[in-house]
Amino acid sequence: MTTVRDVRKNDGEQPITMLTAYDAPTAGIVDEAGVDVVLVGDSVGNASLGYETTLPVTVDDLARHVGAVSRATEEALVVADMPFLSYGVDEGESVENAGRMLKEEGAQAVKLETGPHTVSLTETMTQLGIPVMAHLGLTPQHVNQYGGYPRQGTDPDAAERIRELALAHEEAGAFSLVLEHVPSNLAAEVTDTLEIPTIGIGAGPDCDGQVLVVDDVIGLSEWSPSFAKRFGDVRGEMESAVEEYVAAVESGEFPGAEHSHEEGDLEDIY
Repeated sequence: MTTVRDVRKNDGEQPITMLTAYDAPTAGIVDEAGVDVVLVGDSVGNASLGYETTLPVTVDDLARHVGAVSRATEEALVVADMPFLSYGVDEGESVENAGRMLKEEGAQAVKLETGPHTVSLTETMTQLGIPVMAHLGLTPQHVNQYGGYPRQGTDPDAAERIRELALAHEEAGAFSLVLEHVPSNLAAEVTDTLEIPTIGIGAGPDCDGQVLVVDDVIGLSEWSPSFAKRFGDVRGEMESAVEEYVAAVESGEFPGAEHSHEEGDLEDIY
Protein backbone atom coordinates (compact mmCIF):
# COMPACT_ATOMS: atom_id res chain seq x y z
CA MET A 1 0.00 0.00 0.00
CA THR A 2 1.33 3.44 -0.93
CA THR A 3 1.88 5.69 2.08
CA VAL A 4 2.70 9.36 2.59
CA ARG A 5 6.19 8.26 3.55
CA ASP A 6 6.56 6.35 0.28
CA VAL A 7 5.63 9.44 -1.73
CA ARG A 8 7.90 11.73 0.28
CA LYS A 9 10.88 9.39 -0.20
CA ASN A 10 10.38 9.16 -3.97
CA ASP A 11 13.75 9.71 -5.64
CA GLY A 12 12.44 10.53 -9.09
CA GLU A 13 13.59 7.28 -10.68
CA GLN A 14 10.09 5.78 -10.68
CA PRO A 15 7.57 8.54 -11.57
CA ILE A 16 4.61 8.97 -9.23
CA THR A 17 1.26 8.36 -10.92
CA MET A 18 -1.78 10.23 -9.64
CA LEU A 19 -5.33 10.41 -10.96
CA THR A 20 -8.56 11.86 -9.66
CA ALA A 21 -11.54 9.70 -8.78
CA TYR A 22 -14.92 10.74 -7.42
CA ASP A 23 -16.84 7.48 -6.94
CA ALA A 24 -16.27 3.91 -5.80
CA PRO A 25 -16.38 2.16 -9.23
CA THR A 26 -13.85 4.55 -10.76
CA ALA A 27 -11.63 4.42 -7.68
CA GLY A 28 -11.59 0.63 -7.84
CA ILE A 29 -10.48 0.66 -11.48
CA VAL A 30 -7.82 3.31 -10.84
CA ASP A 31 -6.53 1.41 -7.82
CA GLU A 32 -6.38 -1.93 -9.63
CA ALA A 33 -4.46 -0.30 -12.48
CA GLY A 34 -1.64 0.45 -10.06
CA VAL A 35 -1.97 4.22 -9.71
CA ASP A 36 0.06 5.41 -6.72
CA VAL A 37 -2.17 8.26 -5.53
CA VAL A 38 -5.90 8.81 -5.92
CA LEU A 39 -6.89 12.46 -5.57
CA VAL A 40 -10.50 13.15 -4.69
CA GLY A 41 -10.38 16.53 -6.36
CA ASP A 42 -12.65 19.48 -5.86
CA SER A 43 -12.77 19.17 -9.64
CA VAL A 44 -15.74 16.94 -8.82
CA GLY A 45 -17.63 20.23 -9.11
CA ASN A 46 -16.86 20.51 -12.83
CA ALA A 47 -16.61 16.80 -13.61
CA SER A 48 -19.59 15.34 -11.77
CA LEU A 49 -21.79 17.95 -10.09
CA GLY A 50 -22.53 20.19 -13.07
CA TYR A 51 -20.87 23.36 -11.81
CA GLU A 52 -18.84 25.65 -14.06
CA THR A 53 -16.08 26.02 -11.46
CA THR A 54 -14.88 24.26 -8.32
CA LEU A 55 -16.02 27.09 -6.05
CA PRO A 56 -19.50 25.78 -5.10
CA VAL A 57 -18.15 22.45 -3.80
CA THR A 58 -18.78 22.17 -0.05
CA VAL A 59 -17.04 20.22 2.68
CA ASP A 60 -20.05 17.88 2.84
CA ASP A 61 -19.88 17.34 -0.93
CA LEU A 62 -16.20 16.49 -0.80
CA ALA A 63 -16.55 14.28 2.27
CA ARG A 64 -19.20 12.14 0.58
CA HIS A 65 -16.95 11.52 -2.41
CA VAL A 66 -13.84 10.94 -0.28
CA GLY A 67 -15.68 8.26 1.67
CA ALA A 68 -16.84 6.51 -1.50
CA VAL A 69 -13.33 6.52 -2.97
CA SER A 70 -11.67 5.41 0.27
CA ARG A 71 -14.00 2.43 0.63
CA ALA A 72 -13.07 1.21 -2.86
CA THR A 73 -9.31 1.78 -2.62
CA GLU A 74 -6.91 -0.77 -1.17
CA GLU A 75 -3.42 0.08 -2.44
CA ALA A 76 -3.29 3.72 -3.54
CA LEU A 77 -2.83 6.69 -1.24
CA VAL A 78 -6.12 8.63 -1.02
CA VAL A 79 -5.74 12.42 -0.89
CA ALA A 80 -8.70 14.73 -0.21
CA ASP A 81 -8.66 18.06 -2.05
CA MET A 82 -9.95 20.68 0.38
CA PRO A 83 -12.69 22.90 -1.13
CA PHE A 84 -12.78 26.67 -1.48
CA LEU A 85 -12.97 28.48 1.89
CA SER A 86 -12.85 25.21 3.86
CA TYR A 87 -9.34 26.23 4.99
CA GLY A 88 -7.21 29.32 5.34
CA VAL A 89 -9.82 31.54 6.99
CA ASP A 90 -9.93 30.25 10.56
CA GLU A 91 -7.18 27.86 11.60
CA GLY A 92 -9.33 25.81 13.96
CA GLU A 93 -12.05 25.34 11.36
CA SER A 94 -9.43 24.55 8.71
CA VAL A 95 -7.94 21.80 10.88
CA GLU A 96 -11.36 20.41 11.74
CA ASN A 97 -12.43 20.25 8.09
CA ALA A 98 -9.21 18.59 7.01
CA GLY A 99 -9.19 16.22 9.96
CA ARG A 100 -12.71 15.09 9.08
CA MET A 101 -11.43 13.74 5.77
CA LEU A 102 -8.99 11.46 7.59
CA LYS A 103 -10.94 10.64 10.74
CA GLU A 104 -14.39 10.07 9.22
CA GLU A 105 -13.91 9.47 5.49
CA GLY A 106 -10.71 7.40 5.28
CA ALA A 107 -8.32 9.68 3.38
CA GLN A 108 -4.63 9.53 4.30
CA ALA A 109 -3.75 13.14 3.39
CA VAL A 110 -5.22 16.43 2.18
CA LYS A 111 -4.28 18.79 -0.62
CA LEU A 112 -4.35 22.57 -0.20
CA GLU A 113 -4.20 25.16 -2.95
CA THR A 114 -1.36 27.01 -1.34
CA GLY A 115 -0.04 30.53 -0.95
CA PRO A 116 1.59 32.67 1.73
CA HIS A 117 -1.50 32.16 3.92
CA THR A 118 -1.10 28.37 4.07
CA VAL A 119 2.50 28.07 5.23
CA SER A 120 1.75 28.17 8.97
CA LEU A 121 -1.43 26.14 8.42
CA THR A 122 0.59 23.43 6.71
CA GLU A 123 2.93 23.32 9.69
CA THR A 124 0.04 23.11 12.14
CA MET A 125 -1.73 20.35 10.22
CA THR A 126 1.47 18.36 9.82
CA GLN A 127 2.22 18.59 13.54
CA LEU A 128 -1.30 17.35 14.30
CA GLY A 129 -0.89 14.33 12.00
CA ILE A 130 -2.67 15.61 8.90
CA PRO A 131 -0.26 15.15 5.96
CA VAL A 132 -0.42 18.02 3.48
CA MET A 133 0.15 17.98 -0.27
CA ALA A 134 0.82 21.54 -1.42
CA HIS A 135 -0.37 22.97 -4.77
CA LEU A 136 1.20 25.92 -6.58
CA GLY A 137 1.00 27.49 -10.02
CA LEU A 138 -2.51 27.61 -11.41
CA THR A 139 -4.85 27.23 -8.45
CA PRO A 140 -8.40 26.92 -9.83
CA GLN A 141 -10.01 28.28 -6.67
CA HIS A 142 -8.59 31.67 -7.72
CA VAL A 143 -10.50 31.61 -11.02
CA ASN A 144 -12.26 34.90 -10.28
CA GLN A 145 -8.99 36.59 -9.41
CA TYR A 146 -7.28 35.23 -12.54
CA GLY A 147 -10.25 35.87 -14.83
CA GLY A 148 -9.88 32.35 -16.19
CA TYR A 149 -7.20 29.67 -16.05
CA PRO A 150 -4.01 31.25 -17.40
CA ARG A 151 -0.53 29.77 -17.19
CA GLN A 152 1.33 30.91 -14.07
CA GLY A 153 4.97 31.72 -13.34
CA THR A 154 5.65 33.15 -16.78
CA ASP A 155 7.82 36.11 -15.68
CA PRO A 156 10.89 36.10 -13.42
CA ASP A 157 9.16 37.62 -10.40
CA ALA A 158 6.20 35.24 -10.55
CA ALA A 159 8.49 32.27 -11.08
CA GLU A 160 10.61 33.23 -8.07
CA ARG A 161 7.50 33.59 -5.90
CA ILE A 162 6.46 30.05 -6.81
CA ARG A 163 9.95 28.72 -6.04
CA GLU A 164 10.04 30.52 -2.68
CA LEU A 165 6.55 29.32 -1.72
CA ALA A 166 7.50 25.78 -2.69
CA LEU A 167 10.48 25.93 -0.35
CA ALA A 168 8.39 27.47 2.42
CA HIS A 169 5.82 24.68 2.23
CA GLU A 170 8.50 22.02 2.16
CA GLU A 171 9.98 23.54 5.32
CA ALA A 172 6.50 23.67 6.86
CA GLY A 173 6.17 19.91 6.40
CA ALA A 174 4.36 19.33 3.09
CA PHE A 175 5.18 15.85 1.80
CA SER A 176 4.78 16.68 -1.91
CA LEU A 177 3.89 19.51 -4.25
CA VAL A 178 1.53 19.73 -7.22
CA LEU A 179 2.68 22.19 -9.90
CA GLU A 180 -0.11 23.13 -12.28
CA HIS A 181 0.09 24.91 -15.64
CA VAL A 182 3.55 26.45 -15.23
CA PRO A 183 6.45 26.59 -17.70
CA SER A 184 8.32 23.30 -17.87
CA ASN A 185 11.67 24.95 -17.15
CA LEU A 186 10.25 26.50 -13.97
CA ALA A 187 8.86 23.11 -12.93
CA ALA A 188 12.27 21.55 -13.55
CA GLU A 189 13.97 24.22 -11.42
CA VAL A 190 11.51 23.76 -8.54
CA THR A 191 11.89 19.98 -8.76
CA ASP A 192 15.67 20.30 -8.54
CA THR A 193 15.39 22.73 -5.63
CA LEU A 194 13.08 20.66 -3.44
CA GLU A 195 13.75 17.45 -1.56
CA ILE A 196 10.06 16.52 -1.58
CA PRO A 197 8.64 15.25 -4.89
CA THR A 198 6.79 17.43 -7.38
CA ILE A 199 3.74 16.18 -9.28
CA GLY A 200 3.00 18.04 -12.47
CA ILE A 201 -0.15 18.81 -14.40
CA GLY A 202 0.63 20.90 -17.43
CA ALA A 203 4.13 21.43 -16.02
CA GLY A 204 6.28 19.36 -18.39
CA PRO A 205 8.15 16.07 -18.08
CA ASP A 206 10.71 16.93 -15.40
CA CYS A 207 8.47 16.66 -12.34
CA ASP A 208 8.74 13.58 -10.13
CA GLY A 209 5.22 12.50 -11.09
CA GLN A 210 2.13 13.40 -13.09
CA VAL A 211 -1.55 13.92 -12.31
CA LEU A 212 -4.60 14.33 -14.55
CA VAL A 213 -8.35 14.39 -14.13
CA VAL A 214 -9.57 10.87 -14.78
CA ASP A 215 -12.39 12.08 -17.06
CA ASP A 216 -9.76 13.52 -19.41
CA VAL A 217 -7.67 10.33 -19.35
CA ILE A 218 -10.55 8.00 -20.18
CA GLY A 219 -12.16 10.36 -22.69
CA LEU A 220 -15.36 11.06 -20.77
CA SER A 221 -15.25 14.85 -20.70
CA GLU A 222 -16.53 16.92 -23.62
CA TRP A 223 -13.47 19.19 -23.43
CA SER A 224 -9.95 18.67 -22.13
CA PRO A 225 -7.15 21.18 -21.49
CA SER A 226 -4.25 21.28 -23.93
CA PHE A 227 -1.88 19.65 -21.46
CA ALA A 228 -4.09 16.58 -20.99
CA LYS A 229 -4.18 13.47 -23.17
CA ARG A 230 -7.11 11.18 -23.88
CA PHE A 231 -6.12 7.54 -23.54
CA GLY A 232 -9.61 6.20 -24.29
CA ASP A 233 -13.06 7.10 -25.63
CA VAL A 234 -15.42 6.25 -22.80
CA ARG A 235 -17.81 9.02 -23.85
CA GLY A 236 -18.13 7.52 -27.33
CA GLU A 237 -18.71 4.05 -25.89
CA MET A 238 -21.38 5.36 -23.52
CA GLU A 239 -23.16 7.28 -26.27
CA SER A 240 -23.17 4.19 -28.49
CA ALA A 241 -24.47 1.92 -25.73
CA VAL A 242 -27.27 4.29 -24.72
CA GLU A 243 -28.33 4.80 -28.34
CA GLU A 244 -28.48 1.02 -28.83
CA TYR A 245 -30.56 0.65 -25.66
CA VAL A 246 -33.07 3.27 -26.80
CA ALA A 247 -33.36 1.63 -30.22
CA ALA A 248 -33.80 -1.84 -28.71
CA VAL A 249 -36.59 -0.73 -26.36
CA GLU A 250 -38.39 1.23 -29.06
CA SER A 251 -38.23 -1.70 -31.49
CA GLY A 252 -39.38 -4.25 -28.92
CA GLU A 253 -36.10 -6.16 -29.15
CA PHE A 254 -35.46 -5.58 -25.45
CA PRO A 255 -36.35 -7.14 -23.12
CA GLY A 256 -36.27 -10.53 -24.79
CA ALA A 257 -37.28 -13.88 -23.38
CA GLU A 258 -33.84 -14.32 -21.84
CA HIS A 259 -34.34 -11.14 -19.82
CA SER A 260 -37.69 -12.19 -18.30
CA HIS A 261 -39.04 -14.83 -15.92
CA GLU A 262 -42.44 -16.49 -15.75
CA GLU A 263 -43.67 -18.06 -12.49
CA GLY A 264 -45.73 -21.19 -13.14
CA ASP A 265 -47.52 -21.03 -9.79
CA LEU A 266 -49.22 -17.84 -10.89
CA GLU A 267 -51.01 -19.43 -13.90
CA ASP A 268 -54.10 -20.38 -11.88
CA ILE A 269 -54.47 -16.83 -10.60
CA TYR A 270 -54.67 -15.14 -13.96
